[in-house]
This record gives sequence, structure tokens and C-alpha cells, in this order.
Amino acid sequence: MSESIEKSYRELVELKYQLYNSLFLTLPLDAVEQTGLLLPLLQEACIWGYDKGDSPTAILNNFFKKHKRDFSEKDKITFLFKSIQYIERQIVLIDALEEAAYSKIHRVANSNAWEQISEKVKSRNLDAELKDLLDGFGIRLVLTAHPTQFYTGSVLAISNDLTEAICQGDVSMARDLLQQLGRTPFYRKEKPSVYKEALSLIWYLSNIFYPAAGEILDKISQSFSEDIIKNNQLISLGFWPGGDRDGNPFVTINTTREVAKRLRFSVLTSYYQELKTLKRRLSFVGVYEIINHLDDLFHAELTHSNVDKKIELEYLLSKLDEIENILINEHQSLFLDLVISFKRKINLFGFYFASIDIRQDNRVISKAFEEVIAVNPTLFPADLFKLSEEDQLNLLLNITGRIDTSKYENPLTKDTLESFGVIKEIQKMNGELGAHRYIISNCRGPVDMAKVIALARLCGWGDSPLTIDIVPLFETVDDLKDAGKSMDLIYKNPTYKQHLFNRKKRQTVMLGFSDGTKDGGYLKANWSIYRAKEEVTKISRESDVEVVFFDGRGGPPARGGGNSHLFYSALGKTIESKQIQITVQGQTISSHYGIKEAAVHNLGYLLKAGIENNLFNKLSSHLNENQRTLMEEISERSYLKYEALKSHKLFMPFLEERSTLKYYGLANIGSRPSKRGAGKKLKFEDLRAIPFVGAWSQLKQNVPGFYGVGTALKEQEEKGNLQACIDLYRSSTFFKALLDNSMQSMSKTNFSITQYMKNDPRFGEFWKLIHEEFLLSKEMVLRVSGYQDLLEDNPRSRMSIRLRENVVLPLLTIQQYALIEIQKAQESGNKEFLESYERMVMRSLFGNINASRNSV
Repeated sequence: MSESIEKSYRELVELKYQLYNSLFLTLPLDAVEQTGLLLPLLQEACIWGYDKGDSPTAILNNFFKKHKRDFSEKDKITFLFKSIQYIERQIVLIDALEEAAYSKIHRVANSNAWEQISEKVKSRNLDAELKDLLDGFGIRLVLTAHPTQFYTGSVLAISNDLTEAICQGDVSMARDLLQQLGRTPFYRKEKPSVYKEALSLIWYLSNIFYPAAGEILDKISQSFSEDIIKNNQLISLGFWPGGDRDGNPFVTINTTREVAKRLRFSVLTSYYQELKTLKRRLSFVGVYEIINHLDDLFHAELTHSNVDKKIELEYLLSKLDEIENILINEHQSLFLDLVISFKRKINLFGFYFASIDIRQDNRVISKAFEEVIAVNPTLFPADLFKLSEEDQLNLLLNITGRIDTSKYENPLTKDTLESFGVIKEIQKMNGELGAHRYIISNCRGPVDMAKVIALARLCGWGDSPLTIDIVPLFETVDDLKDAGKSMDLIYKNPTYKQHLFNRKKRQTVMLGFSDGTKDGGYLKANWSIYRAKEEVTKISRESDVEVVFFDGRGGPPARGGGNSHLFYSALGKTIESKQIQITVQGQTISSHYGIKEAAVHNLGYLLKAGIENNLFNKLSSHLNENQRTLMEEISERSYLKYEALKSHKLFMPFLEERSTLKYYGLANIGSRPSKRGAGKKLKFEDLRAIPFVGAWSQLKQNVPGFYGVGTALKEQEEKGNLQACIDLYRSSTFFKALLDNSMQSMSKTNFSITQYMKNDPRFGEFWKLIHEEFLLSKEMVLRVSGYQDLLEDNPRSRMSIRLRENVVLPLLTIQQYALIEIQKAQESGNKEFLESYERMVMRSLFGNINASRNSV
């Protein structure tokens, strides 16, 4: 199998890349006239130079001396900018080639996963168990607004068209599209508005997720009876743009309201388009008239020709039921499958398309709460927060009355309070699922949850049943450790228990992989989250509550990404897993769900992983006591190693002075600021996980994805436990996924680019510290896995990474060269070209992040 995948990748991607890349050399573009001829020479110079131990400065100086001796400093800068532009377009070409070959290099067509599951269920007599599972099982992908998507909408459109041209073998069209690409800006001069961010992701809802989810449900229906898949939330989508306020002052209630309207408009547009297709087929007497009537209703709302008349979901479904009955009774069920498929999608997406989550930082919520008390001092006792937690919960959860939100002048406080009212508005407009969750970032415990309920009642709900799910987000190592205790305390409160009863006895708990890894390191964060899930599951089951875990995952393994579906197939019986909920953002959206084939494949993977875990892997995935002890020791030792690095006096200075950290905020890739807090001094606790992980990725060191792994495994070897680690890797899918994803991080490192730093008088020893741990981690994961090379069992990923890293090598060299020149300018005071080099660093971010696909 691996040889076949390697052959397909070589023929369909690598060789075609050489062909299409050569087209660049003939294009009449200012950005490539010289660059196209010189870039291959620059690439060779980088490879040879790093093999000799040269610095980026030496490599580029030698290159200019050999090929462009007459270049002035200004000429050199111009050439380097042109090189960056060229490499950006090479990455788009690789993306398009991989998407065109997606089904073959991923072996999508080789098996019918649902048929295999169906046969397995029948052979083990698990039909009843499967029906019970699917009645409440589901996956939920939440599209977030985090700034990790560097392609503008116009570039994404060209990439999609280029993929289509490659699929059809239309070289002429591909050449024209490459020329268009060369003339299309990659860089946003201004930050996008929150609403524009939302629009860019709604495109994926309409063009990718709508048809992909429908196709998956249609496929499942071929293997399972319709009554087994009646669950209309088997696949659901969440949406953060316009709702996620955490650290983004540009999100307002007006934005939230407008995004909700657009979501309704977009899903109705998708329904209207499908209705038009049905209209072409269902031309029968008795049916056509109903279709025509529905056509008029959709047209009226979408064109605003009758603003007072909105389509009702129940009415739409009842009319489709009428059509279904007529087709069965009068027309031999002709085209009945099209109607049923349409109804599945309507049941799935309702009139909301994706649920808007409202999220705010606990510190902001607490400040708003304090202002409410200041304006309304009689609401609570003066010593409220000196009381026991139990008494605080009773007072907060049983508050009555209303407050006037117009009295508050602080914009952040006003928005926090009025956001509860806008949830109610959206539910009325789009249905309850349109906005039904309030996520508390940096949640410290049950009192923080109770504050949100108190504010919700004071700001809109009053005594009526609260149709909002309160979702605590536990992120730090300490908060994860106390998560079980926090949930136990609030479950015991009678008022909250009644609230959960009204919410189908279901509690969602969000766990943050990104900030968890930033806080505790790779192994510690993942093991802490695993343990937190076990503890919260145990307490929830004892309280007769079904807990749903919502995983805040980013793109790379250091932020919970990588091959995450492996984790969901290996949770075992000690972790509740009837729902799989994860965040998807930026590059991961475009790389995993950028085309329908990829979306079908990856959504199917998640569904399959969850079903198999619940039906077949509950016992086999269980860790025994010896394995748990081993995991605890490995986790703790890796944490101590990472904590020592994090506490090193040069840790923050190294990131500030030797990486691209501070340039993320200048890149205009998202509306959200790159750090929390308004202070000029950069503090570790204010650092967002995205620029933190991204800075290490740009350095090609990827510290958060491996640091501490080697030391932890080496200690076990010295204790005589290496074979136990090997056995754990072979028997535990969870541990295997951890190490495999760490291998992915290490496979994207390249310490030769920064090897010049080892001689730096200030940072030399610090660089060696990181490099030594990398070498040890690579050595130990290979020994434990039994592989000779990283990602040995994943040839597609290995080959894709190799091709991409090779293409961006000149770009990374340029980036390091620019950083060195900036340092020189700041030290010498000669700032003639400082601004140009700073802009060069910022521009170099784009190509590297897009090349890595899941680097931040």
C-alpha cells in the first residue's frame, strides 16, 4: 500500500509540479522575469550552504556575488521580495496538485467504510447497540475566526479553478490561471473586518460542507436503515466568527446579529438551489404545484420582496412530506431519493446553517459582573464573594429581576451584557440551535459558570427556562486538574441540576489543547486533558449527566492538531465519547475541508472513529494500571523539562529577538489582536497560542510539538522501562497517536537554518539546549516506534512535507537573513533599509505557513 501511495504521489504531484512550475518561467510577469531563472539556483545555494554550515547571510551574499555581483542593496531587497512572491505561488500550485490528486493519494475509493462497519455490526450482533448509539451520537466541527488563513478569497478562488484545470488536464487554462495568480495580491493591506472573516468561512459552509454532509448521510443510508440514522445531528457545524469575543474588541452585538442573518440567508440560498434541481425532475401533477409554491416562498425571502413573511422550517418539511407521499403513492417513488436527501440536509442545517457560539474571557465577564453590582448594589449581599462556593452558587443561580443594560458606558461591559439578549434574538430568527452556547474562556470553576447564568437572567431571560448551554473552557494545567471537582460542585446545586434537566441532561465541557500545550508542554497537556476527561466523565455519570467534550484544537500537533481522528478511536470506556466536537481553523479548514472530496473523507474519518470507539474499541483502548503509571511518569518528566525551558531567562527574549513572534500582529490576516492585554511589554501569559506556536514553526524548531519528549523517554530507558514504552506504543492507540503527531512536528524542523545561532554570544547556549532535546527526542521516538525514519508509516505526509519544505527553503533563508539585517540596523543605528527588512519578514510568514498547512 505504501509503495502504491508513493508512486501515486510521485506521478501526480511531484512530476506534475515540475511541469507546471516550468510554466512560470515563460510568464510575462514582473515578479518572475528574473526570479524564475534564478530561484532554482538560489535553492541549490541554500542546500549546499547549509550542508557546509553556512549562515543565511553567507548563503545569500555568496549567491549575489556569484550571480548578481552588480546588485545594490536596494536591488537585492527587490529581488528577495520577488522571490517571496514567486514561492508563495509555488505553494498554491502544490496545494492545487494535491487537491487534484486527493482521492488517489488518500486512497479514498478503495473501501466503503460504512459497509465495513455495517458488516462488522451484523457479524457481532450489535444492531441494537448501533441504533442506540446513533440516536445520540454526532460530530460537531466548529469553524473559528483565529488568524491562521493567509490566502485571500481571490487567491482561494484561483486555487480552486487551478485544481479543476489540473484535473481536466487543461494546461492552457492552468497557464492562464498561473498568470492570473502572478498578478493577484496575496497580502491584505488592512485587517479584514469580523464580518468579512465570517463571509469567507460561510463560503465553505455553502460550497463544501453543505454538499459533503449530504453525500455522507446519503452514503450511510445505503448501509443502514433510515430509522437507524434518524438522528438529525449526526453532523453539525458551529461558528465562531461574529460570536467569539475573547480578545477581539471588534466583535459587537451588531456584528453577531448580522452574521446570524447571513447564515440564515446562505442556508436558504443552498436550499433554494437544490429546490431548483428538484423542480427540473419533479414535473408531475400534484407535485410540481407544491414545488412552485415553495419556490415562491424562497424567492420572496431571499429577495426581501416580502419582509414580513418568513419561511417556517416546520412548514417546509411538511410540504416535502406531502411530496414524498405523492411520489410513493402515485409516481412509483420516482426521484424519491432526491427528496429524502434534501430533507436530510434540512434536518441537519435547519435555518441556521451553523450554530454561533458566544465566547468571552472569564476576566471580562467578571469585570462586567462587578460593574453590574456597582450599579445595582442591592442585587447581592455585599460579602457575596467571601461566602462559601456553595452559598455563592445558590445566590447567583437563583437571582431574579432585570437590569437596564443601557446604563453601562464601558463598551466592553455593554457588549458583554447585551450579548445575552442577542442570543435570544437569534434563536427567534434562526431557531434555538442558531445560538445556544456561551463559552467561558479561562474558566476557573463553578462560580464563573454561575455568574454567566446570573447575567443571562438579569439581561434577558428572567424567570423563563434558560435555552443556553453554559460551557466552561478549562485550559491551564491547574484548571484541567481541578475540572472534575469544579463540575462536581455545580452538579450538586439543585437549580443547576434543573437547568441541565431542561437541557436533556447534557453538559458540554471545553478543553483547550492550544493553551494547555503552551502552559504545560506537549505530553503533559495531552495527558492532563485525557485525565480531566476521565475525571469529569466519572463525576458526570455519577450525577446522571451526559458530558460532551468540546476540544479546542488548532492545526499542528502542538495545538491538538495532527491526525486527531486517531485519538477519537482510542478513548476507551472511561471517557464519554457519544459526541466528538472540535474546533477547526485557518489552514486546517482549507487543507482538510478545502474541496468536497477532502471534506467527505475527513468528516467520514471522524464519524467512523467515534462509532468504532463506542462499538468496538471500548475495552481494547483501556489503559491498565502499569500503563497509566508509565504515562504519568513520562508526562511529569516532560513537563519538568519544558517548564525549565519556559522559565529560562532567555526564553522570552529569544522569541522576541530571534523569531517572527512580533510580526504576526502586522500581517493583517485576521481581525483579532495577536496577544491579550494592552500593555507594551510582552508577557508569556498574554501570548496567544497561535503566534507562540507559529513563531517556533517559522524558526523551524517546533519546540511545543516535541520538547520534553526525548528526556522523558530517555529517563524510562535508564530505568529499564524502554520495552514497556515500546509495548505501550504498540498497544495504546492514544500513546501511538501522541508520538506519531510529535514525529510530524519534528519532520517539519530544520535546525540547519538557525545553526548560525549556536555561536551567538547571548543565545548560543540556549539554541544548543533546544537542539540537543530535538536530537534526543528524534532518537527516542524512533527507538520506541521501531522506525528508521520519521513518519515511516505515512508516505503521503512524508512526501508532501519533503516537497513543501524544499520549496520554502529559500523563503526561510530570506526570512532569517532579514531578521539578521534588522538586528544589525538596530545595533548600528543605520535604519535606511530597516522598514524594508521588517516588511520582508512579515511577508515571508505567508508562504511558510501556507506551505506547512497546519503550522499554527
